[in-house]
Amino acid sequence: MGIESIDQVKRSAVSSFIASLSELGIQPRTLNRKLSSIQSFFEWAIRNEYIKQNPARGVKRPKTGSALPSVVRIESIDQLFSEIEFPEGFVGLRDRLILNTLYACGLRRQELIDLTIDSINDSDRTIKVKGKRNKERIVPVSVGILELLIQYRKYRADLNPESNHLFITERGKKLYPGLVYNMVKNYLSLVTSMEKRGPHVLRHTYATHLLNEGANLQAIKELLGHESLASTQVYTHTSLEKLKEVYQKHPRHSKS
Repeated sequence: MGIESIDQVKRSAVSSFIASLSELGIQPRTLNRKLSSIQSFFEWAIRNEYIKQNPARGVKRPKTGSALPSVVRIESIDQLFSEIEFPEGFVGLRDRLILNTLYACGLRRQELIDLTIDSINDSDRTIKVKGKRNKERIVPVSVGILELLIQYRKYRADLNPESNHLFITERGKKLYPGLVYNMVKNYLSLVTSMEKRGPHVLRHTYATHLLNEGANLQAIKELLGHESLASTQVYTHTSLEKLKEVYQKHPRHSKS
């Protein structure tokens, strides 16, 4: 006989249901959402006194694994900085400089917002970045970014010479997260159809491109401000996926 009432459902039945969906090829994240819905349903049944215990409680959740970081192709980055036209004046120059800084320095969004005029050392070509838990790190910057900074400072000084924040709005105020996110997303939308197009994608792209060019993993860890090497190692998986993609296009492989 099958299950005829809600109070007959056992934990084994819930586990078997999830396992059967897994055999059909349904992804772990989807399975976990379904399991959460089942658990919520039985909690409702308990509150309404249909059952006394939740048979879905304790059912083992499928492992989802870590999602690989989204990375912009190098061709798209080249297109962004060589073909896309930025608006004239302060906003266009600021946006171009922000995009360059996020990609070429691997900064988090809040790290960029918190930069001050004093963060830049022109003679050493470095930026002092205040990361998580106020931990500071020094990141090198390119001559190209410093040249953009020289132009940007002229506009910025006219808007708010008293503020120490490096990046400001048209009204001279400190940047806010939503402005940075929307600006980056809008520009990346011009060169890629990727689903994720926020500032953190440029940080992932920075790290991955460095690794692809042969940079040492420990050095990348320091540049990103990671606490442990384990956080940085995710980019080795991204590079491995790129190698697999290249391998699949190899003429000898495609004929086998």
